[in-house]
Amino acid sequence: MTFTSLSEFFAMGGYAFYVWTSYGLTLIVLLANIIIPVWQRKQFLRSLSLKQQRLDK
Repeated sequence: MTFTSLSEFFAMGGYAFYVWTSYGLTLIVLLANIIIPVWQRKQFLRSLSLKQQRLDK
C-alpha cells in the first residue's frame, strides 16, 4: 500500500481507527509483558528480604 501524503498514511484508507487501535493495544500488551515481571520480581525480592530480617531477629 502506497500513501501519497502523511494525512493519507494516518487515515489508513478509512481504517485508521482499527489500525491505530490495534497498534495501541499491541504496544500496551508488549509493555505489560516487560513491566509486570519486573514489578513482580521487585515485590518478591522485597518480601524475601523482609522474611530474612524477621528470621535474623
